[in-house]
Amino acid sequence: MIKKWLAVLILTCLMFVGIGIKPSQAATSQFIIINKSTNQLAYYENGKLYKVFKVATGKSPSLTPEGKFKVVNKIVNRPYYTGHIPGGDPRNPLGNRWLGLNARGTWGTTYAIHGNNNPSSIGKYVSHGCVRMYDNEVEWLFDRVKLSTPVVITTSSKSFDSIANANGYKVTSSSGGSNAVIPTGTVLKKGNRGATVKKLQQKLTVLGYSTKGIDGIFGNNTDQAVRKFQKDRHLKVDGIVGPATIKALGGL
Repeated sequence: MIKKWLAVLILTCLMFVGIGIKPSQAATSQFIIINKSTNQLAYYENGKLYKVFKVATGKSPSLTPEGKFKVVNKIVNRPYYTGHIPGGDPRNPLGNRWLGLNARGTWGTTYAIHGNNNPSSIGKYVSHGCVRMYDNEVEWLFDRVKLSTPVVITTSSKSFDSIANANGYKVTSSSGGSNAVIPTGTVLKKGNRGATVKKLQQKLTVLGYSTKGIDGIFGNNTDQAVRKFQKDRHLKVDGIVGPATIKALGGL
């Protein structure tokens, strides 16, 4: 009788453990999209775009794998085995955080979202396949992301919300997200005011171009943010938000 009771208890415990590790339940409220065409990483939480980061990806298109993956391990100060550099060493090109992905038959040992000891490389196509971030930003992501969080890597001209929907994720757009819509035909420049300027400021801020406030006033700070965005997108750097800049923002 005691043996039978123990068997039932063990089976019950195993069932609860199994439930606890199902990927579909472990990270349903989170997912990540990496768009290689813009070298940006979008973090979604509870169906909403929460934050967008600049990243670096492979020096050639084939190096950084595309598809749907999962975060399968999380390592603080991972050693750089190839160069025999210990974790935490300032020379370590992997930075201070490693989010391993199960890409191309590997299990978080080869491909990852990780930090970097060369901040000037972020935003460029320079890696051997991994996705690089600024150390302070990957720390934030590392603390937030759970194991089994889905990661979509793609090359696309679409907005993050469109990519999410195409991959089966239901999202809720908000005026503060990077998918906020700016009306077609709009031209904005320094001196403009209003709700459309506010949407522009919200969008730039989420994309990592701070306007130092979202007040609906196109002043010096918004002008500088627009110019930085235009420079990074290889657009005409004039501070004027016309059709080309709006298209690059993903607002149309």
